[in-house]
Amino acid sequence: MNTLISIIVPCYNQAQYMDECLQSVYDQTFINWECIIVNDGSPDYTEMVAKKWVTKDSRFKYLLKENGGLSSARNAGIRIAEGQWILPLDCDDLISSNYLELASMRFNMDNIKVIYAKAEKFGIENGTWKLAKFSLEQLAQGNLIYCTAFFRKKDWIAVGGYDEKMIYGLEDWEFWISILKNEGDVYFIDSVCFYYRTKEISMINELSEERLHLMYNYLSKKHTDFFIQYLGSFNYLNKEIRKLNYQRNMYKRAYESKRYKIGDVIVSILNKFKL
Repeated sequence: MNTLISIIVPCYNQAQYMDECLQSVYDQTFINWECIIVNDGSPDYTEMVAKKWVTKDSRFKYLLKENGGLSSARNAGIRIAEGQWILPLDCDDLISSNYLELASMRFNMDNIKVIYAKAEKFGIENGTWKLAKFSLEQLAQGNLIYCTAFFRKKDWIAVGGYDEKMIYGLEDWEFWISILKNEGDVYFIDSVCFYYRTKEISMINELSEERLHLMYNYLSKKHTDFFIQYLGSFNYLNKEIRKLNYQRNMYKRAYESKRYKIGDVIVSILNKFKL
């Protein structure tokens, strides 16, 4: 039986979360999958955890590479993937036991390019992750599909994979724009199938003003046609930069003074940058 779904789990310095993540893969009711664990040159005990799961079930596979960032790690895993459909999964997140099964029911719909579901947050913030309804107009204004969504490997090939120049974030947004802007539908599963872990660590560094400008400027130049068509100009992107910088500064003040509830302050930032 040919593998139908390849789950790609990039790992860098988060080995403490891996067992829980990979257990959620192992528990799937749909059995025709492989899971490629990509060690992106992690300095922790990622390899030890990964090899334990490879020994436990042959559907788990292990790939070690030099550190190259998230897009590079995902691309490395997808290159060797045997599945027709791809599901990226960050090693600190979880999926429901029926996610693959529910998604597979829609694989035969020719015009479907992306499949995802309702989501919940856990960690320092808990509860429903409110996601805007998909449309290309909404996608032009900001990302609204988290990374752990299904897409065909052939579509990944067609757009050249995840853009490895997006080293400071927004790589998921860029990828969805690439595969959806010309044609194709998105299917939304009306059940909670994805669980996103919220954490305090590294949020400030990830949201530096310089890096944010670099990624937005690169994104606007690469997809000029798309943003002009749905926004009319790049003024919206400049507005988003100002907004996210304001949110970053709020988070920093809250983190340093501890006068605010950190979870309340970072909720909008998480919605922007995890997606």
